Amino acid sequence: MIHARGLTRVFKLKKEAVEAVRGIDLDVEAGQLVAFLGPNGAGKSTTLRMLTTLLPPTSGTATVAGRDIAHDPAGVRARIGYVGQKNGAGENFRVRDELVTHGRCYGLAPAEASRRADELLDLLDLRPLAHRKPGTLSGGQRRRLDIALGLVHRPELLFLDEPSTGLDPKSRAEVWSHILRLREAYGTTLFLTTHYLEEADSMAERVVIIDNGGIIADGTAEGLKNDLAGDRITITTATEQEAATAAGMTGEAAVEVEGTTVRLRVANAATALPEYLRTLEAIGVKVATAETARPTLDDVFLTLTGRSLTDDDIPT
Repeated sequence: MIHARGLTRVFKLKKEAVEAVRGIDLDVEAGQLVAFLGPNGAGKSTTLRMLTTLLPPTSGTATVAGRDIAHDPAGVRARIGYVGQKNGAGENFRVRDELVTHGRCYGLAPAEASRRADELLDLLDLRPLAHRKPGTLSGGQRRRLDIALGLVHRPELLFLDEPSTGLDPKSRAEVWSHILRLREAYGTTLFLTTHYLEEADSMAERVVIIDNGGIIADGTAEGLKNDLAGDRITITTATEQEAATAAGMTGEAAVEVEGTTVRLRVANAATALPEYLRTLEAIGVKVATAETARPTLDDVFLTLTGRSLTDDDIPT
């Protein structure tokens, strides 16, 4: 569905070269739900713009939905949908009319465009809003309309750029419910970017992480967390001296000490914690509290890049 090799794009800014994407190698099979993650400035949006033919690559090749992005951009656009970060509907037409107009722009006959608009209104629970103008809709309703516009021509592949950013938790959940229903109904390949890591963790079959213009990790969310982050054990002791002693008994584990708190990374906390506690008891260190936690995708980011995606990268 997506085959990209050596895809590169370099911008010029104030006479200084800024490398946005320095070489992307990526294959996405039909039917996959792929989360494409990275901090601001990592190259996510540039990559999406190249794959959707909105921006020509400096070098490299890419085939999207069976068409070359450089030699057959019209063929690519006919086979993909794109839901950008901004709202796609105009302000002066009613919701149903907007869907019909988009269908006509994609070459659908009038009757087919009308049927398709009605189908999407029902599928995305937009029927009660059919005669309202987009400017009167809530944020969640507008995102559902954006998704309908991206699907009006039945694309094989749908690009979703931050589909739930700025929505309240209830609206985010509703949008995702509709996205997953659409995927089940049509088998559409979904390629999305998001800063909400719990979405990628729970929804995506595959997570691709980009930083500094290149892919630095690729796999399932669970696999990346196990391989790159590991479980976390946190204990507290009565004194700072005991905490320092406890930290010294961790062997090869990555360990942090803050006052009387000791945090360490291990491959399997369920088996490592009992053994660690027995070791500390044997040397006379009294543990006041102990807990374990599974890693998150943000832990993976921290391990790979030295910074957290949630620090300051949520779009505004």
